[in-house]
Amino acid sequence: MADDGRADLAAMLAPLVRALVAAERPILDEHGLTMWGYSVLLALAEQPTRTQAALAESIGADKTRIIGVLDDLQERGLLQRDPDPNDRRVRVLSLTEDGRRVCGAAQADIRKMEETLLARLPAADRRGFLRALRVLSTLPRGEIIGRVRTPDP
Repeated sequence: MADDGRADLAAMLAPLVRALVAAERPILDEHGLTMWGYSVLLALAEQPTRTQAALAESIGADKTRIIGVLDDLQERGLLQRDPDPNDRRVRVLSLTEDGRRVCGAAQADIRKMEETLLARLPAADRRGFLRALRVLSTLPRGEIIGRVRTPDP
């Protein structure tokens, strides 16, 4: 442990993330989703994706691993794969209305669970925590796994 008495970020976050994933599983089960299925729906809810490879990269999945997930979601009418008008060899992945509905309902239930956890923090700390997570979670992966530069004063 460092001189400041705190554990490393990964040491603090990993148990929290594992517990959050475990807390989300029954919620996702209620909505008929796997964790990967939910990840796909969330990514496509932000914007359609041009290729399965681009989608896999954006959610941190192996592109061959998500094919079955995409097949299942398409069979259930939650996403569609349409030919790209500019290149018919490519499929554009997007959510259907049912996909948006299922994704939104699952996310709303997960947010309720999260609010119970976040309620343990004073309101100002909660806002600061969420703001910090937004900033750190949007950093490019290479910036995190490479040497982190300290900003110039």
